[in-house]
Amino acid sequence: MIITQTPLRISLAGGGTDFRDYFREHGGAVVSSAIDKYVYVIIKERFDELIIVNYSKKEIREAVSELQHELVQGAMETTGLSKGVEITTLADIPSQGSGLGSSSSVTVGLLHACHAYRGTLVDAERLAREACDIEIDRAGKPIGVQDQYIAAFGHLQLLVFERGGGVTARRLDMSESLRRKLGGNLMLFYTGRTRSSASILLEQKARVPDNRPMLDSLKAIAFDLATSLERGEADAVGSALRESWDVKRKLAPGITDPSLDDLVRRAMAAGAVGGKIAGAGGGGFLLLYVPGPLQDEVRQALPELRELPFHLERDGSKVIFNLRGYETK
Repeated sequence: MIITQTPLRISLAGGGTDFRDYFREHGGAVVSSAIDKYVYVIIKERFDELIIVNYSKKEIREAVSELQHELVQGAMETTGLSKGVEITTLADIPSQGSGLGSSSSVTVGLLHACHAYRGTLVDAERLAREACDIEIDRAGKPIGVQDQYIAAFGHLQLLVFERGGGVTARRLDMSESLRRKLGGNLMLFYTGRTRSSASILLEQKARVPDNRPMLDSLKAIAFDLATSLERGEADAVGSALRESWDVKRKLAPGITDPSLDDLVRRAMAAGAVGGKIAGAGGGGFLLLYVPGPLQDEVRQALPELRELPFHLERDGSKVIFNLRGYETK
């Protein structure tokens, strides 16, 4: 039996510049951090040769090609795992439409578990690269590449997307006291709305040529934020969130609407320095930067929303239980 634990993430600046349609020509950058909310993947050997997959529903199949769960199918095909296993995925939060990168965390966790089951040790870069191949190239999802990399690498990273297509993850050099201050001033609230990000992302992807000036601005905000954090300026996150949201909400219809705008407005009026709807927008979680003394006022200003307490996470995807038999299939 193998169990992997893979973190979700919050993106602080640069989201949207990780689309290949943009960064392969212009380069991109994102500041993102793993958080201590996780996706768990369990793989257990079966006596027979069936493939059983447990998620929001249950699949019982005789061949990998028959699987409806395209991420499980992709992970098994990539790692050469073909039969006689039961795979279960679990998550700390709703796995659809959260804006916290849950789909990519599932993919990275599946790959990590399948590789470990096969007895193969793989590094974070390979996990992220293979997850991008499964989600973007095989499944055709209209997404960027930041989520796969932060799920695999963990920590607080400046992810640089190079014109040639490569990705560099640079862990930001911050003191422990600064990390604690940053994490303590970030708040997440669940809007109560889940959404499929595909339609928003498809529109955003189609608009990349027209949105280039705005994407250039988002990239610059990400680089500036990384520099500020390494200078010890945690409060720069607030202004980066505020500036990023002002730009990002214009990238495609559906990213925001009057009710979501009202949530951000109320939070800002109560003391938040900056905030945005996480991920593609349209619902999921509201991410805010709020100095500690003002956090109760923000909570009172958003009484209908459920807060999700969290901390920044150092580790990326990891195997937390490994009990392998003599042979794997």
